[in-house]
Amino acid sequence: MHFFKKMLLWAIFGSIFYMLIGYHYIIIDKSVKMLKKSKYSLMYTIYNTNGKRVEVILKEEILWKDGIGELLVKNGRMSKDELYLYKEKMAEEEYEKKYNQ
Repeated sequence: MHFFKKMLLWAIFGSIFYMLIGYHYIIIDKSVKMLKKSKYSLMYTIYNTNGKRVEVILKEEILWKDGIGELLVKNGRMSKDELYLYKEKMAEEEYEKKYNQ
């Protein structure tokens, strides 16, 4: 029975760790929103948006690829039009990096 308890404890610990590295926990105002990660890692597991400008938040490439822009729109931090303009700007910058080197 002692072995079973140990294995159960490790299974619980492992599932908590798996859940922790599988999502970004984004703090927006006084709430915490979960954003699915594209790759399992500890990068930006907990990210606080309070006191940061939207441009600074969107510059984080990992968060950008995982969809933080849509999350900010959903929570009223920016409009759909602002997100569209930012997407266009990012595409233009990526094009310039690719072809102007």
